[in-house]
Amino acid sequence: MPEYRRYYQPGGSYFFTVVTEGRAPILCTDRARPLLRHAIHEARKRLPFKIDAFVLLPDHLHAIWNLPVGNNDYSKRWSMIKRLFTQAWLGAGGNERRTSDSRDKNRRRGVWQRRFWEHLLRDEADFEKHCDYIHFNPVKHGHVTCPHAWPYSTYDRFVREGYYAADWSCSCNGRLPKPPDFQRIETSVGE
Repeated sequence: MPEYRRYYQPGGSYFFTVVTEGRAPILCTDRARPLLRHAIHEARKRLPFKIDAFVLLPDHLHAIWNLPVGNNDYSKRWSMIKRLFTQAWLGAGGNERRTSDSRDKNRRRGVWQRRFWEHLLRDEADFEKHCDYIHFNPVKHGHVTCPHAWPYSTYDRFVREGYYAADWSCSCNGRLPKPPDFQRIETSVGE
């Protein structure tokens, strides 16, 4: 069996993919969004980190975090976010996927996949490609035809701060933009 190892870089910037159990399309619901926002807020209060980019889709999310120099334990942060969200979600009457005996024995609920994908961003070019990937992801999955049309991402902030033109990858008004090139980008298995 292959040994799975995570790479921890103090003060590093990481790209993450986190997926719901069975790809349940719950995350963009009116019930889930505020619960997830609160879980992230609570985790950031207890274990600080900066969110550089973010997109929420029905069954998964992508994020880029910048961790403080003195504490690089992103696994603990994701564990806290998943736990806080799961407790609030189930407490509010949200559904979960059927769990196995093994999951039940280890007290794992059927809301999130057990693992998550992480990638240490190596340089500015890697950071920029992953930001583009995050903001183009709703288009890639067919939820919208333009990144600006998806309300659950940091795209608007990137436009306000001048990182993107307002019409970046936009197909409004009959335009046919060339989609960003995501070859050789590390995102996740099956993503």
